[in-house]
Amino acid sequence: MDKLSYTRQDYNASSVCAGLIVLQTDEVVESELRHWLPPTINLYHTRIPNQDTVTKDTLLEMGEQIPEVCALFPTHAPIEIVAYCCTSGATVIGESVVEAGVRRVFPNAKVTNPITAVKARLNNLGAEKIGLLTPYIPSVTQAMSDHLIKHGFQIVSAASFYEENDFNVCQISSDSIIEAIEHVANQGPCDAIFASCTNLRSVTLLDTISDKLGIPVISSNAALAWHIHALSEA
Repeated sequence: MDKLSYTRQDYNASSVCAGLIVLQTDEVVESELRHWLPPTINLYHTRIPNQDTVTKDTLLEMGEQIPEVCALFPTHAPIEIVAYCCTSGATVIGESVVEAGVRRVFPNAKVTNPITAVKARLNNLGAEKIGLLTPYIPSVTQAMSDHLIKHGFQIVSAASFYEENDFNVCQISSDSIIEAIEHVANQGPCDAIFASCTNLRSVTLLDTISDKLGIPVISSNAALAWHIHALSEA
């Protein structure tokens, strides 16, 4: 067998490396983030175990696992940004807890998550009156609504699919999501509508429904992609 020589190339030299902590049950976030982010941002993925059912108790279980799953990113990848990809999880666990867990492994990384990203994006848009759509059970939706109110936003209207199982969330049809967004918009004058959950498919419909309603409609994944991009340029 012939022994061949090779040259090496640093493929990350002109890129920013971002690590995504993706829920075990999530089937959507990776492809949607890749769609929205420029090719100059390299994405590395790790999975965090979670329950199929989305409740406050099951969401809290993930908090202690964040350092362990962060340690599974490639050792030599120069990861500069870490995103914990769960909107409800970050809301219930707490943004500061998520960030502290990441920094145990990546002390110098910029850290984000969908609820942090959504607030940044809404502020960027100058949106104060928000329509909220979620797939969650009422207690989780209420926690998110309370969080947004605490941070200065007005929840003009809110609606949910009342779905506890994350597997079912990723199968909610585009037609159902569009109808739900229109329902939220019709409940009161909104500056923007936020459709929450990284497992809710949105990449094919946001531009169309935003144009139809005449206001920005953002999803967890759209906001997270926007924030990762913004952090990469900061």
